[in-house]
Amino acid sequence: MTEPAVRAVGSPVVESVNSPAGKAGSPPPSLPSAFRAYRLAVPPLSGIVRPRLVALCGVLAVGTFLLFCWGLTIGDYPIAFADVVRALGGAGDPGTVLVVQDLRLPRALVGLLAGVAFGVSGALFQTMTRNPLASPDMIGLTQGAGTAVVAGLVLGWDAGLGTQSLGLAGALATALLVYVLAWRRGTTGYRIILVGIGVSWMCSSATDYLMAKGGRFEAQAALGWLVGNLNGRTWDETRPLAVALAVLLPASLLLGRLLRTLQLGDDVATGLGTRVQFVRLSILLTGVGLIAFATAAAGPVAFVALAAPQIAQRLARTAWPPTVASGLTGALVVLGSDLIARTVISGTELPVGIVTGVLGAPILLWLLVRANRAGSGG
Repeated sequence: MTEPAVRAVGSPVVESVNSPAGKAGSPPPSLPSAFRAYRLAVPPLSGIVRPRLVALCGVLAVGTFLLFCWGLTIGDYPIAFADVVRALGGAGDPGTVLVVQDLRLPRALVGLLAGVAFGVSGALFQTMTRNPLASPDMIGLTQGAGTAVVAGLVLGWDAGLGTQSLGLAGALATALLVYVLAWRRGTTGYRIILVGIGVSWMCSSATDYLMAKGGRFEAQAALGWLVGNLNGRTWDETRPLAVALAVLLPASLLLGRLLRTLQLGDDVATGLGTRVQFVRLSILLTGVGLIAFATAAAGPVAFVALAAPQIAQRLARTAWPPTVASGLTGALVVLGSDLIARTVISGTELPVGIVTGVLGAPILLWLLVRANRAGSGG
């Protein structure tokens, strides 16, 4: 029985950053094992394994689990961390199990799953468009969901659907509008961004008009959802989001290899046999589905889809935002922001979107400065 073929290959991105380029005719410079990539071939599967990225995902997963459990300890009835872990397994005091599993677990799961969805969706959009500013926040998807929810609350168009269904419908309709307007014998990432920004402002203006037109009660209810909020989440919000991620996350991973060919440009990708427009549409639908279900469950939590992929990319030192690490980073950001929102002011639970907005705005400014310097050659 032959052993699986494992061959070490140098990562081009790491070589250019961490080691000097080798001279012509000389072997490539050696890299620390943590920065190398390994081609693993185990029929019928094969792929590239990066130890640094694997280690990063492990650290992010542990941090996410700790924050997840820590959030379950907080409330009017404080629970010890160890008791929370036991209660998650159904052991311990029956009262503690009831509080953890029935009252607090849905909120924590919505934060976890929404964070993963925001991070993966942002990674898909940024890789597809080859632009770090391309996220659902910037191209109108979350704003479209917000407009649909506010219209339902203010104008009575909800027809009993609720904010979750309205947000989902609004995000999907906005994505369709952006794609149609950006189509001209195909689409490009540049056109999607430009059209998305215009649609984003249009939706924001419509939302402001509806808020001004509505009554005080409707405006207050709409505002509580628009900032992104995990307060009062139940299993009704958790189950659809979990089912959607069970379908869309594997699809995101399967599209990963095709997604990387788009990094080479449309002409090169076409030359390699990639159906560019079909792949771009598939990625767009997958990313829209993730952001739509996450926004419907938690509201338009600001900047997570923008910041999480960029943080993960710099931690992993890859040429593009890594999908799994971006999702775990998004979950870490949402859960951490929710902890801050619940504890920063004693006796008050702030919406999680306020905290992510405060933390994400500096990252947006930093990305804009970097893009400006790159464009000016500075």
